[in-house]
Amino acid sequence: MAGGRAFAHIARFHPELTALRRDLHAHPELGFEEVYTSARVQEALRLCGVDEVHTGLGKTGVVGLIKGRKDSSARMVGLRADMDALTLTEQNDFPWKSARPGLMHGCGHDGHTAMLIGAARYLAQTRDFDGTAVLVFQPGEEGFAGARRMIEDGLFQRFPVDAIYAMHNWPALKPGTVGINPGPMMAAADRITIEITGRGGHGAHAYLAVDPVLVAAHIITAVQSIVSRNVRPIDHAVISLCAMQAGDVQAMSVIPDKATLVGTVRTFSPQVQILIERRLAELVSAVALGFGATATLHYERIYPATINSAPQANFAADVAETLVGAEHVVRDLEPSMGSEDFSFMLQAKPGAYLRLGQGGEGSCFLHNGRYDFNDDVLPLGAALHASLIEQSMPLAEG
Repeated sequence: MAGGRAFAHIARFHPELTALRRDLHAHPELGFEEVYTSARVQEALRLCGVDEVHTGLGKTGVVGLIKGRKDSSARMVGLRADMDALTLTEQNDFPWKSARPGLMHGCGHDGHTAMLIGAARYLAQTRDFDGTAVLVFQPGEEGFAGARRMIEDGLFQRFPVDAIYAMHNWPALKPGTVGINPGPMMAAADRITIEITGRGGHGAHAYLAVDPVLVAAHIITAVQSIVSRNVRPIDHAVISLCAMQAGDVQAMSVIPDKATLVGTVRTFSPQVQILIERRLAELVSAVALGFGATATLHYERIYPATINSAPQANFAADVAETLVGAEHVVRDLEPSMGSEDFSFMLQAKPGAYLRLGQGGEGSCFLHNGRYDFNDDVLPLGAALHASLIEQSMPLAEG
């Protein structure tokens, strides 16, 4: 099998990839602060023998170029790995646990980075492809839109890839399984902030006040009707109001002047996104007015939906089959209402976002203080990256 050769080769340096991954895990860094991680990536790429290492895209981002044995195709194909960690306190006790209190690789970006380094080492040693591999190590995926920052810094102008691929570990899938679908993979993530203004007063004389806490409660309830009564059942959407701030918990009898609600909207369709933003603004204002208060909605579009290009998604599934067999490739993986800033890259270039199984039933999910990347899947992930390059830009036979 075409992919099996890459897997067997990369498996030889599995211990070194594991050591790198665990070192990155012990030294987590937030978005645009990945100084140590970026330096380790640069060092590893140079040791691997890549042809060029470019820095400074998206502040701490790194791009490595590897030229194939031939370049008659003049094609460029990109692979992306994210590098940043989370503001999360690690609850594990193994030797490679986070050495930085309050920071943790709780999403597996340490593993993603190590897998792409593994692919770089293999590709630089073998060069069994016709074209140029562009390896993108991206900062700031966790809420910082690092992908957009790299694009704004000229990523695709400097490296005009024909397609780009990324993968994310997925604890819900067993090791040795790859999941993908030819359409939506992750939802758009929007932030909503609702500012309610009433009239403060004494809790014992509430009739003299306009209580913004009461208004907030009615808005919270009313917002639940938007998806159920405005969005078609076949169009997925979620509205969650996740935080409320009003008054002083030490002042039990003081009605405050203001209340603030913060939450998120998740959608796959731009049309549904527009509908929800409009209905939220209408409903928030109307409910507040009904109580004699005022309310304003601030709607921020953070990440667009991650939508795979069908040809590239189907191709990636075919490539995965050469590694794990058709029975271990899920071609209709259910989309997640989570979000991913690889979406910005997919808006600019054709490509696909895959999920690499690493757990199965009972595994600790992402963004959890007990999470850890499964080092057993490092060779498979690296081989999948490498095989996407080799099979996208095959050497002509003869």
